[in-house]
Amino acid sequence: MEFPENLLYTKEHEWLRHEDDHVVVGITDYAQDALGDIVFVELPEEGDSVVKDDAFGIIESIKAVSDIYAPISGHILEVNEALLDSPSKINEDPYHTGWMVKIKMENESELDDLLTMEEYEQFVNEERELGLDKEEEEEELDM
Repeated sequence: MEFPENLLYTKEHEWLRHEDDHVVVGITDYAQDALGDIVFVELPEEGDSVVKDDAFGIIESIKAVSDIYAPISGHILEVNEALLDSPSKINEDPYHTGWMVKIKMENESELDDLLTMEEYEQFVNEERELGLDKEEEEEELDM
């Protein structure tokens, strides 16, 4: 699993890269791996408003359909239109060609609520441990 150090992360498994007055947003390597082969993505339109922690899009894989959440509030500057025709780009390279939207920030202080690479990695490890513990409990109940 790759967690680039220069990004910020959410507990909903989105990443963002801060660039001047806007951020670039996508889903993490962990999220795309958990979803499996991504077959469809629905993204907002350029100019749309997004609110921190509200869903702004949908991602569908062979395993599940999931919401994509805004890590900050603002307006959509740009949408990665290439994903609409080739959503698998998210699986191939979630941090570069698989980016989803660029958001012009309304309140830069919202960045303070996000996780660093180290914090996100710890969160993912804890989530994995909880998942393993849950699977073990279910196996014991089946006995």
